[in-house]
Amino acid sequence: MMSTNNGGLSRRRGAGGGGGGDDSTPTSSSRPTSAGGATGGGGNHGHRSSIDGGKVFADPRDLQMEDENKTQPRLTLMEEVLLLGLKDKQGYLSFWNDNISYTLRGCILMELAFRKRIAMVKDPNRRKYALADRYIEVVNEKLTGEVLLDETLKMINSTQERMSVGQWIDLLSGETWNVMKVGFQLKQVRERLAKGLVDKGVLRTEKRNFLIFDMATHPVTDSAVKEEVVKRTCTTLISRSNGSTPSLTDRESPVAFQQLRTVTMVCAAYAANVLENALMYLNHEMREVAYTKVDELLSDYSQYPFVSPASKNEVAGKDLQMEIIAAVLNVFTKMDSIL
Repeated sequence: MMSTNNGGLSRRRGAGGGGGGDDSTPTSSSRPTSAGGATGGGGNHGHRSSIDGGKVFADPRDLQMEDENKTQPRLTLMEEVLLLGLKDKQGYLSFWNDNISYTLRGCILMELAFRKRIAMVKDPNRRKYALADRYIEVVNEKLTGEVLLDETLKMINSTQERMSVGQWIDLLSGETWNVMKVGFQLKQVRERLAKGLVDKGVLRTEKRNFLIFDMATHPVTDSAVKEEVVKRTCTTLISRSNGSTPSLTDRESPVAFQQLRTVTMVCAAYAANVLENALMYLNHEMREVAYTKVDELLSDYSQYPFVSPASKNEVAGKDLQMEIIAAVLNVFTKMDSIL
């Protein structure tokens, strides 16, 4: 930390700051403070009081990152879907689940759209094409701090050839015959997501023996986190509303697009064939109601504008982002697990 004796001003870079070195600091940060406590740089810099009564200078990019983090959920869409699929005590997914890997790649694109990193290419003629065939582009290169999201963001940004939502999900899943594009496949997505949940204190890592080989498993440590995801899923699917009314929890949440995030998580869990894990505590009749409801939600949100008016205020003016959400869900409707 550097400090000056003129105005008790100390300077630091907060944790989780964006790119760029300290050498790019504006010269106004070294000016003595006025009586009002503001520097000559105006409102471009943030100050915080320190214990000794002086001022702490915080890079505005760090403050911007902190503000963004306040509107982001603790778990990403991918992590919530994976968490629903994991067996609590055993700590692994069903060996017979062939759908979750493809679904998780779609969730990555939706998460990037929710975080305003990617959007559909702004072309008036795009509406001539199906949602899944419309091209996407990077609109904000700033990294998110989530490894898989940032890896995908860099990949999309570095590719000169424009590709559609459907093409990107296929490439990220490794489903391509073009040997020149094999490198786009994201490797070990489920394992890396599980390790991310270990870092967040939700899971732990153990070694289990499966007859002829050992495998790392990830049992649930913080059961409250999974219970919240399960409760949110069940509430969404068995509520008497038609899906057009956000729950009280969603309305009060500081997380951006919380109601829409819940809908996409539920639909993704359905496509990934892990939704039944959240509904296992319901009786047979309520499970039938839940499956009917998720079919309706998937139908309503796999087209744009969305049929349901629930997210009308949230999505206003964000058509290019929301088209990606609808496009991914549209791809999910064509998966074997749904058909």
